[in-house]
Amino acid sequence: MSAVDLPVQADAQGVAERIPGLWKPPIVMGVFTILVALLVLVSPRDGDSTFRWSREGDWFAIPDVSLPANLIVWVAVLLCLLCTAYAAWRSYSRLKTPLVVVAAFALFAVSGFLAWAVAGKTLPVVGLLAGALALAVPLVFGALGGVLGERAGVVNIAIDGQLLFGAFGAAITASLTGSPWAGLVAAMVAGMLVALLLGLFAITYWVEQVIVGVVLNVLVIGFTSFMFSQVLSENAGTLNNPPHFPRLEIPLLSGVPVLGPIFFRQTILVYVMYAAVFLVAWALYRSKWGLRVRAVGEHPKAADTVGIDVIATRYRTVLLAGAIVGIGGATYTLVSVPSFGREMTGGAGYIALAAVIFGKWDPIKATLAALLFGFASNVESVLSVIGSPVPSQFMLMLPYVVTIFAVAGLVGHSRAPAADGVPYRKG
Repeated sequence: MSAVDLPVQADAQGVAERIPGLWKPPIVMGVFTILVALLVLVSPRDGDSTFRWSREGDWFAIPDVSLPANLIVWVAVLLCLLCTAYAAWRSYSRLKTPLVVVAAFALFAVSGFLAWAVAGKTLPVVGLLAGALALAVPLVFGALGGVLGERAGVVNIAIDGQLLFGAFGAAITASLTGSPWAGLVAAMVAGMLVALLLGLFAITYWVEQVIVGVVLNVLVIGFTSFMFSQVLSENAGTLNNPPHFPRLEIPLLSGVPVLGPIFFRQTILVYVMYAAVFLVAWALYRSKWGLRVRAVGEHPKAADTVGIDVIATRYRTVLLAGAIVGIGGATYTLVSVPSFGREMTGGAGYIALAAVIFGKWDPIKATLAALLFGFASNVESVLSVIGSPVPSQFMLMLPYVVTIFAVAGLVGHSRAPAADGVPYRKG
């Protein structure tokens, strides 16, 4: 075989490896299209589905939209079929399915399912979306922390432990001081403590990073559960009664129909989340610091050669990521629930990690993925309140089902940072 033939053969092999990944989106989309169609074929619903778009305090009221439930579902199925056919054509042409097509398909499929689920009832669309944003806050902070850590070459499986320890620290500190701001700072410190342990074992002692992350999650669960049962439960009034951040309405913007109640009638932590997403995305791609972080995550040896301290950069990035994830943990005890509870994160850190992969290690895309998972979590709550016939057991597992299908079926071909999870041994 000549030297000229080798690149050609390698290129052909690369194309063959990419083709199965290209067919993932249309296959998954086809499966979901069939599932939506089965809703009306197996269990058709009588009555109209009403979607409410306005809330009290809007500048003006948008009329409710009410249409026959079965009609909406069939229109959604038709639109899903068109998206699936287009994705299949792209795959046949050896082209990637555009993200906008996947997003449109998800919108059509969800609309069809919701129309079927609320037949004869009224769905508060604004409340559903505003609640989804609130539930996604810890996922977004967790995903941002995961992106930073992995961009620097450290796999952060301990996101769930950082969220839980952040919630624990925020509850105790806010209860003792009477200030949610003090609780927020304590949550950041708690997240950094877990991150420091992760860095110590993964960066300094070269321990397998996935194992370290899992062990840290178990350690935090055990410690917080012990403290909850032995200390917090017996002193709930003084140690587990944190004040909460109030809801802040942004003048003028909060009155915009649909958008105002969703984005501008939230707590301060949601606005902090907006800023964090922007700052992380800008710093990672537009600053010298971000260039160094990405360098030590892609090729640490080359970074070391040009004078970048790989170990120090990884430590600083992991600690910053821990502080960001800790803010997400504070959301639980300073916004969402009255007090700290045993294992209250419910595995949210693993969903945040899935958002990192689904978002292909990009802060903006990971944020959008976290919002998707937050929406799936809130659907269960809203449908339960309005009395939907969908079994509660199915709704409880919906966020995790969405996570599995999103990562396994829609993420397609993606590449983590080259040195992600690889300890750096100088010399």
